[in-house]
Amino acid sequence: MKSFIKKYWILIAIILLAAFLRFYRLGTYPALNADEAAIGYNAYSLVETGHDEHGNSWPIHFQSFNDFKPGFYFYTVLPFVKFIGLNAWAVRIPGAILGVLSILFIYLLTKELFGNKKISVISALFLAISPWHIHFSRGGWEVNSATSLIILGVWLLIRAAKRSSVFSFSLGVTALILSMYTYHSARIIAPLLGIGIVVFFWKDIIKNLKPLLIALGIGIVLALPLARDLFSSNTLSRVAGVGLFADQGPINRINEQRGEHLNVTSLFGKAIHNKYVNYGLKFASNWASHYHGLFLFVSGDVIQRNAVPETGEMLLFDAIFIAVGLVAIFSNFKRGWKFTIYWLLIAPIASALTFQSPNALRAQNMVVPLVIISAFGLTRIIEWLGKKKVATIKIGGFVVLLLLVVWNFLRYEHLYWVHMSKEYPYSSQYGVEELVNYISENGSKYNKIYITDKYDQPYILFLFYLRYSPQEFQGNHELTTRDNYGFSTVRDFDKFYFGSIDFGKVLSEEENILVAVPPSEVPKGTNIVKRIFGTNEYEYFDIITN
Repeated sequence: MKSFIKKYWILIAIILLAAFLRFYRLGTYPALNADEAAIGYNAYSLVETGHDEHGNSWPIHFQSFNDFKPGFYFYTVLPFVKFIGLNAWAVRIPGAILGVLSILFIYLLTKELFGNKKISVISALFLAISPWHIHFSRGGWEVNSATSLIILGVWLLIRAAKRSSVFSFSLGVTALILSMYTYHSARIIAPLLGIGIVVFFWKDIIKNLKPLLIALGIGIVLALPLARDLFSSNTLSRVAGVGLFADQGPINRINEQRGEHLNVTSLFGKAIHNKYVNYGLKFASNWASHYHGLFLFVSGDVIQRNAVPETGEMLLFDAIFIAVGLVAIFSNFKRGWKFTIYWLLIAPIASALTFQSPNALRAQNMVVPLVIISAFGLTRIIEWLGKKKVATIKIGGFVVLLLLVVWNFLRYEHLYWVHMSKEYPYSSQYGVEELVNYISENGSKYNKIYITDKYDQPYILFLFYLRYSPQEFQGNHELTTRDNYGFSTVRDFDKFYFGSIDFGKVLSEEENILVAVPPSEVPKGTNIVKRIFGTNEYEYFDIITN
């Protein structure tokens, strides 16, 4: 044991650092969002009844807000809900654990690809402190678990190709299949990575076709239930809601372009201006946007839930190290680097097929090749400094590198912990737990409780924080029709109503009611009995009674 610790003490220290960064205040920051609450409550419903919130028995996809979420992460949450209760910790622990394990997996993967301990250790460190990876490890984000499974699967498959191991082949295929049960984008990225492994490691695989074919057979069996669900009308309608073709911009552009021709119905105009060309260009634009410097290194995702203020998906120093790494890679383009560049090129494809790009959530697997390239760039800089004969240049260079990395990371941590919830007060459902606590203590004296729906699917957060009986909910609610993006909601259960509120009607026509709305929507002269603040000290609700 002592020899093991002595040999791997740096890796162990990095993993412990990663664990601290992902588990510190995991149950309280950031505030729980509606998607996390849906995962937790559905796991709770399964524990209590064997059915999800809408009465479906042990589903592969969870209906939730009619967005039909892949189910693997729900089932990883289930035992935590069973043994520690329905709370934020139970929802987030599996994601944090898999996030920490990713550090080990990327170490093993890079060791297999390059056989270079320096690259492996620095890759592990850079993933451990990556804003892109930390952000989605600190929550019930299915994508982070899918990325962890993808790294594991890729490592096992490459290892198996070199060692002719049926066991490793089977585990690798299983890990990739499980990633496809975890998050939508993995259903595109995992197969593409599998194809890449076959292409770039064909010389090894051709010697070991039998174990690979056995593993593929296992994979096909495991994927059959998923394949059945993928082509269901419900899943396809959800894809249509967020897919590239939900964006009508290219269609409008076609009409505009054809209208600029003398003959709007000309064959030439149709050949040049059509949906295949315009949606193809839109896809290319979406794909390329993920490599933009602002997205990667400066400002990150425009969706606040996916971002930290003034922070890119990667740290600023990564821009330097990645540039150096790319130059070094293309000067010695070996097989392992060909596969890494291939991964970098395919990583945003799933995200580019949706109308929101660049998207840090759907393209999170992109962090893997980026940190590997960044780590390689740093190793080249270290090697260059190591050759310097002047001690002051050598030592000064190392000090500058250390300060650059430490300062940049500490600045990110400061922005995450101090500024994120205040500058992005609607990035998560702050204030809802405090509202539910107040209603739990005072709500019994009211006949009806009206809650604004301004803050995204409030019904599921109420179910979660109230630990409302799944048996009672399953048979006494209905989902609304889908909106333009394919989502539905629940407007009421028990004595709760969620939606826009007509104050003139509810306050004058109903007796003994409680209304919770944003401060900006409170009519003048209204009796406010309580103001609800989130943990970020921002006022989210005013409570009104008659």
